[in-house]
This record gives sequence, C-alpha cells and structure tokens, in this order.
Amino acid sequence: MATSASPGLSDHSRAMLIGAAGVAIILLGVGSALLPAADRLKGSAIIGGLLLVSGLIELSAGSLRRRVRPYAMAAGGVTALAGLLFILRPTIHFFPTVTVIIAWLFVRSLILIYASRHSRGSVRTWMGLSAGMDFLLAVLLIAGLSIATIVISIFGPTPQLIASFAWVLAASFAVTGSLLLEVASCEREAALAP
Repeated sequence: MATSASPGLSDHSRAMLIGAAGVAIILLGVGSALLPAADRLKGSAIIGGLLLVSGLIELSAGSLRRRVRPYAMAAGGVTALAGLLFILRPTIHFFPTVTVIIAWLFVRSLILIYASRHSRGSVRTWMGLSAGMDFLLAVLLIAGLSIATIVISIFGPTPQLIASFAWVLAASFAVTGSLLLEVASCEREAALAP
C-alpha cells in the first residue's frame, strides 16, 4: 500500500530504505571515530565530506517519513550545508571551524526538539535523544572541553581538526542512525498493522 509520503513505494519499502539510511549513518559514525588513526588526512575535506554524505542520507530518509517530514529533511539539510561549508572553504581556521560545528549542532538540536513535539511514541523519545546529544555536544564545545586531548592521547599525533571533531561527529551520527533505525522499525510495524 503506497502512502502520500512516497508515491509508488510500499510502507515496507520505505521502512527498509529508512533502516538502510540509519545503518549507513552509523557506519559513517564508526568511520569518523576511527579517523584519528589515519595519517595525512586533510581535516576540513574529510569532516566536510562526512557531514555532506550524512546530511544527504538523512535528507533522503526524511523525505520518506510520514510524520515530521519537513523537519527531518531540514535536519539533514543543515548537516549537508555544514559539510558544504567545510568543502568549499578548506582553508577554514580552527576557531571559525568550531563555530560552524557548534552552529550545526545547535540548529540541528532545535529542529529535532521541535520535530519531537510533533512525533509520538519511541520515535519521539529517539528524536529527543538525538536533539539532546547534539545540544550537549555543542555545549561541550562551547565550554572548551578538549576532546582533541583525549583523542591524541589514544591515537597519538593527529591533525588538529580531525582530533577535535571526529568523535563529536561519531556521537552525533550514532544517535542519528539509531533514530532512523527506530523510525524504520515503527514504519515496519505500521506496514504490518491491518
């Protein structure tokens, strides 16, 4: 049975695609967490690429949603836009970079908290968790928590940009991917309901 959310796609197909998007974003998070182990990476291009790909995946998954579609797509759009800023301005210095990451996390958390108010059940809970994670990460960056110090102590000398943001992206991506997996689960349940 096709829905107005995605003409031509069954509820089951939409659930599968949203689930695949969730897995893809979680894998991007794993890759992001492992970035400090890689040598000679151009930090802004890698961070920008991860944000852009994650944003595009989330934007696509958001377009499949029945509820809060515009907000889910907006959260993906903000992530993709942050990625484009890194890719188009590769010479961005550390402090303006922190500002871009903080702004991305903060705006995304506001979108998700608003969207969670229009959701229900476990999806509402996961949207709140995703919003909370992004907000907490923004606050930690504002407070100056040196994530880079922890990363460098584990992985050794690492480019500053990657050391500073790899785990921030990993945490945000992990919760976002989990949110999409929960949405997919709810979509599958809706497809099976009479």
